[in-house]
Amino acid sequence: MTDSADRPGVLRAGARTATRGTARGAARAAAGVLLGALTAAAALVLLPFAALLVACATASSRGRRAIPRPVADGARALTGLEHRRLARFHGERGDVEYGPPRALAYLLLRMPLGLLGGAILLLIGYGAALGARLAAGWWITGRYLDGIPPAWWIVVYTVVAGAVLLFLAVAGLAGVVMLERRAARRCLGPSPLAEYERRIAQLSVSRAEVVDAVDDERRRIERDLHDGVQQRLVALGMLIGRARRAGDGDRAGELLRQAHEESRRALEDLREVTWRVYPSALDGEGLRAALETVAERSPLPVTIDYGLTGRPPHAVEIAAYFVVCEAVTNAVKHSGATRVRVEVTAPTTPTTPTGHAGPGPERERMITVRIEDDGTGDADPGGGGLAGLARRAAALDGTFAVRSPSGGPTVIIARLPCG
Repeated sequence: MTDSADRPGVLRAGARTATRGTARGAARAAAGVLLGALTAAAALVLLPFAALLVACATASSRGRRAIPRPVADGARALTGLEHRRLARFHGERGDVEYGPPRALAYLLLRMPLGLLGGAILLLIGYGAALGARLAAGWWITGRYLDGIPPAWWIVVYTVVAGAVLLFLAVAGLAGVVMLERRAARRCLGPSPLAEYERRIAQLSVSRAEVVDAVDDERRRIERDLHDGVQQRLVALGMLIGRARRAGDGDRAGELLRQAHEESRRALEDLREVTWRVYPSALDGEGLRAALETVAERSPLPVTIDYGLTGRPPHAVEIAAYFVVCEAVTNAVKHSGATRVRVEVTAPTTPTTPTGHAGPGPERERMITVRIEDDGTGDADPGGGGLAGLARRAAALDGTFAVRSPSGGPTVIIARLPCG
C-alpha cells in the first residue's frame, strides 16, 4: 500500500515520464515529417521523368498501358521506403498489397502532403528563430529590432500571437501525419473485398481450431478420468469386495480402512479433474482468485502481479486463466524451473509514436498475460497444450506468442481483447 505522503512524488514522477514520452513522440513525428518532405521533393523531381517514360512506353505499345521496368522498380523502392518511414515514425504498420500502378498513384497522392509538411516545418523553424531573436534583443539589449524599447502590450501581443501560430502549426503537422496514414491505407492497403475475404478465412480457421481445441479438451478429460478416478474406483470396488468376503473381522476392518482411503483419493482426483475443467472461482470471485488458486496448488513458487482494477469479460477471464494454468503446468512438468512469474497487465489501447491510436483491430483495448519461468527453455509452441492455448486466443481475436530459447527463460505472452 502506498503511503499518502508518497503520492505527490509518485504523481510528479508519472507526469515527468508522460511529458518525456510526449516530447519523444513529437520529436519522432517531426523527424518523420521531415523525411517525408525530403522523399516528396525527390518524387517531385523523379515523377515527371517517370511520366515521360510511361508515355513513351504506352505510345510504343500502341495504346496499351505499359510501365517500364525502371519506373516500376523505382516506384516499388520509393513506396517501400515510404512504408518503412510511416511504420518507424508514425506507427502505420498495416498490411500492404500494391503493384507498380498503385505505387505510382500513392507517390503522386502523397507528394503534396510531404511538401506541405516540409513547409510547415520551415514555418515553425522560422518562427522559432524570429522568437529567439526578439527574446535576445529584449532581454539582452532591452531594445526592439528598430531600436525602440518594447512596450508591455507589444510583448504580450507577440507572445500570444506566437503561441497561437505555434498551435496552428502543430495542428497542421498532426493533420499531415493523419492524411499520410490515410493515403497509405487507401492506396497501399488491401481492398475492402480482399479484407473481407481474409477476415472470412480467419474466422473459418479459428472456428476449426476451436472445434479441435474442444476435442482435445474432451480427450484430456477422458484420459484424466480413465487414468485417475476410474482406476481408483476399480481399486475401491475390489477392496470392498475383499472386505465382504473376509472371514476375519480385523482383516475386514483393515480392508475397509484402505477402501476409505481410496475413496478419499478418488474424491481428490475427481475434484482435481473438475477444477481443471472449469474452476468455480471464476464465476464467483473472478480471475484474480482463480490465479491465486493456481499459485497455491503449484509445487513451484508462483508470483502473481495482477494489474486489473475491474473484471474483464467472462470469455477473456476463462482464456487468461487457462493460459496461466497450462503455462504453470508445463513449467512444473517439463522446464525444470524453480520459479514462475505471472503478470496480468491492465487493458491499454496501443498508440503510435504520435500519440494516436492505431488503425483497425489495434484500436481495441487488450489485456496482456505474461508468464515467465527460469527453466531450461526449448518449449515447443506446436505442442498439444501450447497449440491449444494459441487456438483459444485466436478464437477471441487475440494473439499468442512463445519465446523459449535453449537455456531459457521461457516467456509466454497472450494478448486478449476486452472490448
